[in-house]
Amino acid sequence: MGLFNAILGNASEVNLENLSKEFEPLLIDGERIEKGYKVIKDMFVFTNKRLILVEKQLVGSKVDYLSIPYTSIKKFSKESAGILDMDAELKIWLAGEDAPISKQFGKGGNNINEVYQILSQHILK
Repeated sequence: MGLFNAILGNASEVNLENLSKEFEPLLIDGERIEKGYKVIKDMFVFTNKRLILVEKQLVGSKVDYLSIPYTSIKKFSKESAGILDMDAELKIWLAGEDAPISKQFGKGGNNINEVYQILSQHILK
């Protein structure tokens, strides 16, 4: 991902081969990675069984992996402002939680739309 995209918060697709190597220790039998997107320091990793949200510290080596089974997502939304606003926001509400998980995206491209579509494919079965 280019520095300019990182500064703007644009999501870029991550190579599946690289993701598979990195996430192999976290996957269970029969689980496979379908897609991954990186937004600045965060990553969205979609498997056939769950969404894994990854937060890496900008300084240091701490990494937080949040596994969310698709069945625990009760709703999700995409909010994008008008032409002059460069931000878009994805919100995911989990069962038993009042506040959503919120992630910011830059406007350039359809990346938030792709993430939204993948969530839709898994949750709206």
